[in-house]
Amino acid sequence: MSKIKFYYGNEVPLEMHKVRIVQKLNLPPIEQRVEAMEEAGYNTFLLKNKDVFMDMLTDSGVNAMSDKQQAAMLEADDSYAGSTTFTKLESKIQEIFGKEYFLPAHQGRACENIISKTYVKQGSVVPMNYHFTTTKSHIVVNGGRVEEVFKDEALKITSDDPFKGNMDIAKLRDVIETNGVENIPFVRMEAGTNLIGGQPHSLQNLHEVRKVCDEYGILLVLDASLLADNLHFIKTREETYQNKSIREITREIADLCDIIYFSARKLGCARGGGICTNSKDVYMKMREYVTLYEGFLTYGGMSVREMEAMAVGLEETMDEEMINQGPQFIEYMSNELMKKGVPVVTPAGGLGCHINAMEFVDHIPQSEYPAGALAAAIYIISGARGMERGTMSEQRDENGNETLSHMELVRMALPRRVYTLSQINYVVDRIAWLYENRKLIGGLKFVEEPSVLRFFFGKLTTTSQWQQELVAKFREDFGDSL
Repeated sequence: MSKIKFYYGNEVPLEMHKVRIVQKLNLPPIEQRVEAMEEAGYNTFLLKNKDVFMDMLTDSGVNAMSDKQQAAMLEADDSYAGSTTFTKLESKIQEIFGKEYFLPAHQGRACENIISKTYVKQGSVVPMNYHFTTTKSHIVVNGGRVEEVFKDEALKITSDDPFKGNMDIAKLRDVIETNGVENIPFVRMEAGTNLIGGQPHSLQNLHEVRKVCDEYGILLVLDASLLADNLHFIKTREETYQNKSIREITREIADLCDIIYFSARKLGCARGGGICTNSKDVYMKMREYVTLYEGFLTYGGMSVREMEAMAVGLEETMDEEMINQGPQFIEYMSNELMKKGVPVVTPAGGLGCHINAMEFVDHIPQSEYPAGALAAAIYIISGARGMERGTMSEQRDENGNETLSHMELVRMALPRRVYTLSQINYVVDRIAWLYENRKLIGGLKFVEEPSVLRFFFGKLTTTSQWQQELVAKFREDFGDSL
């Protein structure tokens, strides 16, 4: 995707692809959307797709595949062991990341399970630039805990810092010294910090983290699931790398890390994942867990057709015109919302447009899940399904007390090569209207609360009848419009 300046208008993103296959969408009336939201327990994860107009819940497993990926899937070798398809994928991993050993897994959290089972024990402490929900859960389940060592700028909603995902090096040293090297199994960097707005880390910062890891003899692990966005930001925001190719930047990142794992549901626009390393010792320690939890070493719980698509998708990720669509669409949506006064995370990051629910619905206390309430309200008035990234995405402490999130965000994800600008403009219009009527939105409370990863399948209800007031105002302003 390129940015094109129109003679009669503003500079806008221009898709560098054409659509050859289409899928019909459905926009139910607002009254049906309220019924669907109530049935889903005000949890957008539990909505049925038939009731969703634009699915902006995630970019995981829902990115559009290319024609070359679809064609490659017809060449798959279904052998249980020694599959030619696996060899093709393994060779692509070796070519792009320069890692000799590759362990396949069915998705990113499976990789987290294997890494945690291998290295985390009771009393382990894992420093990271910011946690991700499933990562933290795997570490805690295995007896460890997470120490976030982000810099102060990371939690500023409005900022001009291009790399809010950087790790604070001084804090990293302090965590290591305080807890002891023997209790630090690895340091984890996330390329594109999911929970604070898809904010990237710089390549310079990764070099600095590597230096600290070398000093203390600690493994450096990279979650590369959102690497594509982070590559774009390094190339466009980090002056040192503006003349480097995406392939060159990728290899430099990979060379700094002992272990790289990823979800291909994000990286490569396929479904699967994997772990790669240059250490035979690391490979041998993890290998048995792949066979135990995932499947044989040459498929790891994945369909071979998806493995063929992944190999092509990873190669396509090396193309700047492919990986820049997400960040540029996100930037466009964020800018349009800001023009209308809607508070969003800046600078625009990867994965999706992140709305600041803490400010949007500042009348709702965090104990009533403002980001969850806003996500529900956005669906009700637009049919667009986003995701809560706030206190609902945390879990209670050992005493049952609520753990309040650093941020209350609603993420409107933008799957790659899926939506058009007119569809994005529709969502912008509805969110802008909602912002003008934001005081109508009320809070939520749990009626069914799992103890772990409650945001996936917990159910809530409203603290008042605010949803009915919202519908009445919508009908007053929009009439019979959907």
